[in-house]
Amino acid sequence: MFKRKLQQKMLSLAEKFQVITLTGPRQSGKTTLVQATFPHLPYVSLEEPDIRQIALTDPRGFLANYTEGAVLDEVQHAPELFSYIQSLVDGDRNIQFVLTGSSNFLLMEKISQTLAGRTAILHLLPFSIAELKPNIPAFERYESLIYKGQYPRIYDRDIAPTDFYPSYIQTYVEKDVRLMKNIGDINTFIRFVQLCAGRTGQLVNYAGLASDAGISPNTAKAWLSILESSYIVYQLAPYHRNFNKRIVKSSKLYFYDTGLACSLLGIRDEEQVALHYMKGALFENLVINEFIKASIHRGEKPAIYFWQDNQGKEIDCLLVDGEKALPIEIKAGKTMNNSYFTNLQYWRKLAGAPDDYGHVVYGGEQTLKTSYGQFTSWRDLETFEISKGKSLSL
Repeated sequence: MFKRKLQQKMLSLAEKFQVITLTGPRQSGKTTLVQATFPHLPYVSLEEPDIRQIALTDPRGFLANYTEGAVLDEVQHAPELFSYIQSLVDGDRNIQFVLTGSSNFLLMEKISQTLAGRTAILHLLPFSIAELKPNIPAFERYESLIYKGQYPRIYDRDIAPTDFYPSYIQTYVEKDVRLMKNIGDINTFIRFVQLCAGRTGQLVNYAGLASDAGISPNTAKAWLSILESSYIVYQLAPYHRNFNKRIVKSSKLYFYDTGLACSLLGIRDEEQVALHYMKGALFENLVINEFIKASIHRGEKPAIYFWQDNQGKEIDCLLVDGEKALPIEIKAGKTMNNSYFTNLQYWRKLAGAPDDYGHVVYGGEQTLKTSYGQFTSWRDLETFEISKGKSLSL
């Protein structure tokens, strides 16, 4: 069984909170994780129509079946239960509920109204590289990992990406998107998602997206928000503490899973990744995803940014901890090249950082310190510690 990094944090919080809420993308492993973590609690799926109907029409009678609590899966389908759960946990300190949902928007909107302060909220993303390592043979190259993605079912069931992702997209549209507002033509929406995949790693441009998709800029903004709230994409914000007045203020767009992005781009095998014009952007997406997962699976909010000025100078990733910031450049090349440090050298001068400060994460195998900084193999990402960052006076 694949061990999830989030499990330890979940167990710790369950000692302090009577309600644990777990959100994340569809098929990220939420059900498997909560059943393994809370085997003593009965499991109920609210995606089953008959169960959902009882929960909606007789919430008090439904919950009376679970006097010690329960795991309620896909609970966004029955948000009316939250008020009754609130009354139960307020009246009995020994009862424990675990709530899961794949629609962050629908779930969090209701929880903020009824269970705020009573529930610990955690998020589960697809496997990290560190979670995959003990269970599968090492990937021969990163192109394979980019293409396959990191959804658990691909590895648990040995499903080909060309079979998994089209089905995933269809299920997502039918079960999640149709529950939300502002979606008219589903085919146009899917085209919009494909256009987003083609902009992986780029600055968000609502007007450009809207023009290409044949929709209004306001619709593009609303649809991108839906993709974010359902864990398809996220926006990486620019670093908010600037060294000069000429920094870019737009966010950059990334997918929570590179396999899904590949499917939307029409990539059908790892060889196509190696030759694709988006290879660099997909590798960058893969690396940044690992930093995002490391924070989220510790139960923390990611403090991860990028930095770019209006002259095109850019740092792909800044890992920030208070006054400390660790700059990271990301290069898909597999051979160490000192030119990879060019933007880091520019940033160091502005930040007043040492000449060897920062990392280049690259597509090669060897991790090596040099006078220019450290080359870090994509295989060694779990060795990063944000605490090593330099305290900066910005």
